[in-house]
Amino acid sequence: MISPAAFLTHSLVHHPRGEMVTRILAAAIHAVEPGNAVRRHVQRGDGNLIIAGQNYALADYRRIHILGLGKASHAMASSLPGLLEGSRYRGLLIAKHDSVFPDGFEQVLGGHPVPNQDSVHAGQMALEFLAGVQADDRLLCLISGGGSALMTAPVNGVTLGDMQLLTTLLLKGGARVDEINTLRRHLDQLKGGGVARIVSPARVVSLILSDVVGNPLEAIASGVTAPDPTSREDALLVIEKYGLGEKVPARILQALQDSPETPKPGDKIFEKVQNELVGSNLLAAQAALQVARAEGMDGEILQTDLQGEARQVARDICNILRAGEFAHARPFCLIAGGETTVTVRGHGRGGRNQELALACVDELSTMQNVMIVSLATDGEDGPTDAAGAVVTDQTWARGKALGLSSVEALAENDSYKYFDALGDLLKPGPTGTNVNDLIFAFAF
Repeated sequence: MISPAAFLTHSLVHHPRGEMVTRILAAAIHAVEPGNAVRRHVQRGDGNLIIAGQNYALADYRRIHILGLGKASHAMASSLPGLLEGSRYRGLLIAKHDSVFPDGFEQVLGGHPVPNQDSVHAGQMALEFLAGVQADDRLLCLISGGGSALMTAPVNGVTLGDMQLLTTLLLKGGARVDEINTLRRHLDQLKGGGVARIVSPARVVSLILSDVVGNPLEAIASGVTAPDPTSREDALLVIEKYGLGEKVPARILQALQDSPETPKPGDKIFEKVQNELVGSNLLAAQAALQVARAEGMDGEILQTDLQGEARQVARDICNILRAGEFAHARPFCLIAGGETTVTVRGHGRGGRNQELALACVDELSTMQNVMIVSLATDGEDGPTDAAGAVVTDQTWARGKALGLSSVEALAENDSYKYFDALGDLLKPGPTGTNVNDLIFAFAF
C-alpha cells in the first residue's frame, strides 16, 4: 500500500493543506490496488471458483493456466494461490518490473513503452505457455495496462525494429493509445483476440484492469482475449492520419494488406470467453472524491474520458477551475481522468502529466489559493521516474526566481527539468496498478 507521504513534494510539504491532498491522492491509488480488485470479483466456495457471479466447478478442469500480462501482473496474481488451493495450476507473469510472485508462477520482463528484445522473448514465452493449454483446461488471464508493449509476437514478415519504429513515430506524433493498439492488434499474433484463438476451444476468463479511456476491452493490452471491432483498413487509416505512410517500413504496410483479419464480435471462439472489468479510472476518481468530501471539501468528478493534447486539456481544466467559484464553495476539489497525448516538438524530457502541469503554470499565476495535480496512476509518466507534478499559484514566481521560464520549457517539452528544479515532481515509484491518469484541481 502506498503511503500518502510518498506523494509529498516541495509545494505539498509547505502548503497548509498539503497532507490532506496526499491523502486524497493515496485514496485513489488504494481503490484500484490490483489484489483487492481481483478479490472483489473472485471467490472460492463449495469446490467452485466464483468469478463475477459465475460458478466454475474446479473439478471440471484438468488444469488451470494463469497468464498475467501488464504492469499489475504481480499484484493481481497475489491472491490466487489461496483461491486455487487443491487445484493443479501453473502461471506465467509478463511484467515491467521485477517483483515477488507466488509459487507456481514463472516471471518474464518486457520493455515499455516501446517494445524491445525482452518483449519478443516474452511473446515467445507466451506462445509456448499457451501451447500447453488443452481443450479441457481453463485459462485465467490477468490483464492490465502496459501489456501491449511488454509482450510482442509480430506477424510473419514484421520485425521488432519495425514495431519499435512504428510505436515511436505514433507516440511522438501524439496518437491516442486506442489508435496505437488498433495497429498492434493487426500486426501481432497474440493481440486482437489472438490468445483466445490460440487456446480455443478451452474456456477462458480474463480479469481486466483498464488503462484505456472508456474501457473498450479490445484496447486494453490490445485485447488479447477480446473480439476486434476494427479492420486492417482502420489500421491503415491511422497511419494515414499521422502522415506515416512514407516513414514506416514497407513490411508494415504489406502485413496490413496481406495478414489474416483478427477475430470479430460474434466469432464462435468467444463463446467460451468471459471478459470481466475489475478496475477503472472512474473507481479511482470516486474513491478520491469520497476522501475529499470527508476532509470537508466540496467537489465533483468532471469526467473520466479526457483525451486530447495535454497543453490544451490544461487550459480547459484551468478555465473550469476559475468557473468553479460559481458552483462550489471553497475549499473544493474537481477531479478528471483519462489520458492525454503530447506531440513532441522539442528536445526536453517529461511525460503527458508533467506537460499538462507545466501548461497550467502561467494560467494559475493569476489565481489565488489554487493547486493542480496531474498524476499517472501507475507512478510512471512517460520515460521518467516521476508520476506527474504539482502546480500552485506560486509556481510561476518560484520558477522565475530560479531563472526558469515555463513558456520556454513548454516549447522544448522539458517539463521534467522545470519541476525537478522546483522540487514538485511526484515520485511515489511504481504503484503496481494502472488505470490512466487523474487530474485534481483544488481551490482552498
